[in-house]
Amino acid sequence: MQKIPRYTFDGRIRFSEVDHTKKITLPGIVNYFQDCSTFQSEELGLGIDHCKELKKAWILSSWQVVVERYPELGEEISVSTWATGFNGLFGDRNFCMCDKEQKKIAYANSLWVYMDMEKGRPSRPAAEEIEPYGESEPLEMEYASRKITLPEKTEEREAFPVRRYHIDTNEHVNNCQYVQMAMELLPSDLEIRQLRVEYKKSAVYGDIIYPGIACEEDRTIVELCDEAGKPYAIEEFRFR
Repeated sequence: MQKIPRYTFDGRIRFSEVDHTKKITLPGIVNYFQDCSTFQSEELGLGIDHCKELKKAWILSSWQVVVERYPELGEEISVSTWATGFNGLFGDRNFCMCDKEQKKIAYANSLWVYMDMEKGRPSRPAAEEIEPYGESEPLEMEYASRKITLPEKTEEREAFPVRRYHIDTNEHVNNCQYVQMAMELLPSDLEIRQLRVEYKKSAVYGDIIYPGIACEEDRTIVELCDEAGKPYAIEEFRFR
């Protein structure tokens, strides 16, 4: 099978992806990145149906998303992704969104873990599950640790249930839905420059999310936890 180190698709910012400013939302950018990696896997024959047959899946472990600017309604964009390395149970992947002049709008680094969905634990992928992706040089960016330093104390906010629209094809809460949940706690007048997410465990339909927030001088941290206080996801936001 031919290796495709970099996969790119073209798009245009849709009305359904923008907020009251006519600019795309951060979850909109995250969804473009998720879609891009999904499209690549589907094109390589390693997509959703293939993974379900094997009872395996690549599960996102952490994000670092940097936004240079938020493109506006109708703007033409291109979105790219490529694997930058595989190590045991893990795979690293970069993403980039560019405008029609090929200037970077947003970019990301991510870490994925190959999971045995039947046993609920990590599994080493076979060579045929990773070789078709190839490998390319990592994006030039300031890489942050995948581990987010926790605040000393968070302020608890009202709990809420996982809804059906939060769930993806793995029967878990979709990665981007955690971002949207956390953003509900943020001030609406601040523009997010960088997002980091550390995914700890998967929430499913019917679970109750207990959020907590801590606002520090240069960052805001949101923890989305279960009833026992164990996090589903930890998110760090930095603003302009």
